[in-house]
Amino acid sequence: MSKAKVQPKKKQDAKPAAPKAPGTKSEAPPRLLTAYREKIVPQMTKEFEYENVMEVPRVAKVVVNVGIGEAKDNDKALDAAVGDVVTITGQKPALIKARKSVAAFKLREGQTVGIKTTLRGRRMWYFLDKLLNVALPRIRDFRGVNPDGFDGRGNYSLGLREQVVFPEIDYDKIDKLRGLEVAIVTTARNDDEARSLLTRLGMPFRKR
Repeated sequence: MSKAKVQPKKKQDAKPAAPKAPGTKSEAPPRLLTAYREKIVPQMTKEFEYENVMEVPRVAKVVVNVGIGEAKDNDKALDAAVGDVVTITGQKPALIKARKSVAAFKLREGQTVGIKTTLRGRRMWYFLDKLLNVALPRIRDFRGVNPDGFDGRGNYSLGLREQVVFPEIDYDKIDKLRGLEVAIVTTARNDDEARSLLTRLGMPFRKR
């Protein structure tokens, strides 16, 4: 009696890989970070004759501040400012409270006077790229940023008069034009190193 032939099992089709969630480590690094690693580090190592690549200055963090003087009387102003910062940075800001009362400004201790958010890692690099290559060029009659905005310790601050220079902000949906301050904190030992770093990243310093 002949044995029945056993049909070989068909190989099951492999399940498609699940899409990677945004922000995972498997994503390609931000292009500005790639430029820093591949071009700027070797250039600055040569310029300042560093003995080790770990000596090359880097951007440690970026702090975005918005002052909201009217927040003490208008909760909607605070909500609108928070919404703008979240839209621009992708991160919810912390509230800045008054440390002491000032009668001349009708300000009481503990009242909200502003908001700030600190960006690091990927969000920091994405924000910097957008600031340098999209937001600043959108400023009307833009001629460069202030070259004297350094603090003497390698950190740089610049002010923007209007949040609408960022493309995510819809002019028709904002409550008012509102300025913000951007502080770029670096590991540079002095302002010359920081200026070289930021220039190579694309900061358009105004000619003196």
